[in-house]
Amino acid sequence: MDNYCGKRLDGRYEIREIIGVGGMAVVYKAYDNIDDRIVAVKILKDEYLTNEDFRRRFKNESKAIAVLSHPNIVKVYDVSFGDRLQYIVMEYVEGITLKEYIGQQGQLNWKEAVYFLAQILRALQHAHDKGIIHRDIKPQNILLLENGTIKVTDFGIARMARSDTQTSTMAGSAVGSVHYISPEQAKGDPTDNKADIYSVGVVLYEMLTGKLPFEGENAVSVALMQLQKTPRRPRDIDPNIPIGLEQITMRAMQKRPRDRYQSASEMLMDIDAFRRDPRIQFGYDFFVDQQPTRYASNAQSQQRPQQRQPQQKQQQRPQQRPPQQRQPQRPEPEPEEDEGSSSALPIIGGIIGGMLILAAIIIGFCLATGVFAEKIEVPNFVGMNYNEQIRNNSDYAQLHIKINDSTESDTYEPGVVFDQSPSANVKIRPKEEITLYVAKARQDVEVPDVYTYSFTDAITMIEGAGFKYTLEYEKDSGAPEKTVIRTKPERYTWATKGTTVVLYVAAESDTVAVPKIVGYDLQTARELVQSVGLDLEVSAEENSSENQNVVLRISNYREDTQVPKGTVIGVVISNGKPTESTAKISFTLPDTGEDATVKVYLGNELLPDLTKTLLLDGSSHSFEVTSSNDSKKLVVKIGDETYYECTVDFTQSPARVSNENTHTYTGGGGEIPVGSGIMPSVEGYSYDEAVETLNSVGFYNIQRYDVSTADEAKNEQVFQQTPRFRAFRYTDYSTEIVLSVYTYEE
Repeated sequence: MDNYCGKRLDGRYEIREIIGVGGMAVVYKAYDNIDDRIVAVKILKDEYLTNEDFRRRFKNESKAIAVLSHPNIVKVYDVSFGDRLQYIVMEYVEGITLKEYIGQQGQLNWKEAVYFLAQILRALQHAHDKGIIHRDIKPQNILLLENGTIKVTDFGIARMARSDTQTSTMAGSAVGSVHYISPEQAKGDPTDNKADIYSVGVVLYEMLTGKLPFEGENAVSVALMQLQKTPRRPRDIDPNIPIGLEQITMRAMQKRPRDRYQSASEMLMDIDAFRRDPRIQFGYDFFVDQQPTRYASNAQSQQRPQQRQPQQKQQQRPQQRPPQQRQPQRPEPEPEEDEGSSSALPIIGGIIGGMLILAAIIIGFCLATGVFAEKIEVPNFVGMNYNEQIRNNSDYAQLHIKINDSTESDTYEPGVVFDQSPSANVKIRPKEEITLYVAKARQDVEVPDVYTYSFTDAITMIEGAGFKYTLEYEKDSGAPEKTVIRTKPERYTWATKGTTVVLYVAAESDTVAVPKIVGYDLQTARELVQSVGLDLEVSAEENSSENQNVVLRISNYREDTQVPKGTVIGVVISNGKPTESTAKISFTLPDTGEDATVKVYLGNELLPDLTKTLLLDGSSHSFEVTSSNDSKKLVVKIGDETYYECTVDFTQSPARVSNENTHTYTGGGGEIPVGSGIMPSVEGYSYDEAVETLNSVGFYNIQRYDVSTADEAKNEQVFQQTPRFRAFRYTDYSTEIVLSVYTYEE
């Protein structure tokens, strides 16, 4: 694994540190010196450059993420696919993975889980709309920012939904992380967007319970569980989890794709309904019996409690009228056994034989890969000399050691191990491979010929060859002033990269050191430079939080460098305007009870990162917007209506907000109809509470319909209302509302 820290890619990206290591790539933190920003650079590991499958997957990721633009998906800025180096430049996100956060918290409260899940689903909805299926959704690939924003990343095994299905499933092999993959992925079958839905269900399960639905000794056993077993109900682990949220979780994790949510937007609709009313129950019931993959809808899987005719209740209760209900389907009668049934015996025998063969294959695979063998602890090889201490050492003879000696090291001598995978003290199977990264000898390169060049051009050539430099001046050399006379080491000789090359420069006058002037105002800097016999000129102005005319840097020399008297020192100064400044915008949403798309425009340009679907509930909504240089008008639209406006002055830090104006929101549908209101959801309430709640907002035409139950805890509980809460935005107060109520009978 080549370490690129300290190197510059394509003359632009200065690699600073490793921030993540994955199966096929290493992610570095880097500085983009053209766009002046911190970025993340994902570089394909050297050992996979010749592997066409990994190269294809790496390109798939760049293609997938390049077409996506969503606030909950990491952005891609640049890609490079050379023969010797392949990398993707992405948005740098300061945060932790959702997996790390779950590990810290142990278990998330359901409100936090729902908040994160809604963002994940919006990201997937955007990707699916663009024809991209992620296929590796897991908490490790979900980044969490300090402000609670979710970013989905790592589209390494994503595929285009419209591409050739069999090819994209890697010729039938399973892809993805085994604890989160869908059953169809575990089998290597073709996948579509519903594979992501299953993985999202597993992530939700883990957030709510702090546990994975399936745990096993190895990947094979977990994959078999994904195919065959039904996980425990989340409420069996934590009874405080709301029933509706458990139902959402288990519907997403159904074995058969057709039994799951059919899209991220469909699942998001139920999440939004749950957020509005956490007591809601959706009627999904996937626990028919102990058969692992059986599914039935609520109408088919539950026997309806015996219904009785409505009885005359207290006088204030109006006459009951039952809502329309589906009749349960009768099961088909079992066929009677006759003499002909013996013809099925050969078929049954064939099935049993096939199962035995499959079991033998699995057991053989486990024995061959050491699944059943006792685990061993990986030694610490870092700092050891491979040839002297490891290579012929009998203590390590039973280990499967692989050597990677393609990397130079500034810290370790050649032949010394500077990294290993897996790390020390990790327990592995005896046949698992251990990779040791061994430092190779530093590379020698030829010192370039810079004789007779101006010393500024010579510096560029010396640094370009991988050397450092210092300057020495010589008088009376007979060479033109400021040209290189010779170098040490001399030209055409070989030296190790990083060596300091001395440039001897012809000087007809005395030399002086460039004074320290960075941070001084322009006038003071000019006086300091002129005091030692040098001249100063402004080569550029830049945005900066420093005061106007403060020297930001010297453009052509380093401070303390010896230069001939009379040399012109170029400086870059601040123009007094901040590079960028941030304003916090805050306003109150209208209170209509509906979901609506909120868009933000800055200077007539839509800011997609701030586009959100929000519940208009009269709460405060805040966000931050960053820009530079001048004042700009900011407009917030709800749907197509302009709702909020202001002016933001980005020449100050922090940016100043003025001219705020909030407009009346009509919802695009005119005024609220006379004699109507928003009908609340009362499912889960006691009957008396439900009537009181409906009466309080103007609904009095209420009918009751009783259904008997043997569960005393459900006595007098409203389990259904007609029309449902989501049926109308505004409901006429005269509308008849039927409440179906459980009545306990022993």
